[in-house]
Amino acid sequence: VGINLLREGLDIPEVSLIIVLDADKEGFLRSKTSLLQVAGRAARNINGRVIMYGDRVTNSMKYLIDETKRRRKIQSDFNKKNDIIPKTVKKTNSIITSMMIDKANKSQSNLDIKNFDKKIESFDAIEALDFVEKLKRKMKKCAQNFQFEEAALLRDQIIKINGQINK
Repeated sequence: VGINLLREGLDIPEVSLIIVLDADKEGFLRSKTSLLQVAGRAARNINGRVIMYGDRVTNSMKYLIDETKRRRKIQSDFNKKNDIIPKTVKKTNSIITSMMIDKANKSQSNLDIKNFDKKIESFDAIEALDFVEKLKRKMKKCAQNFQFEEAALLRDQIIKINGQINK
């Protein structure tokens, strides 16, 4: 499962192993928030594990490790106090598929893809370039807000427009 889907909050409790390559390369996908969100996906599985590969331990990695230990202790104490035995959440494939379709439909409706082709056909070259710049700004904003699916749709639109301009 790609990191973008994990960060978008795709609820697949069957994910039991998450591996982060180049975890010591701090940046957008390896920030404190990102690592915590990704690791949270594995927490939904009783056998969930996160493996981070890197040459050194970064502040983000240290934060994730410390925060995980803190949360694990709180959860463990709560479980003992209330006689709870942890279990993995089970979801059928149809539930997971319908969640993915709903998420995709929401993203598409937000971007008005139905009218996209009609809109760009009416543009001259200057309007198309201006529209591409607006889409790029919106794509960057989506990426900054961790809305990777919408950012990818915008990227695809930009590529399509650039292809039409270069014809």
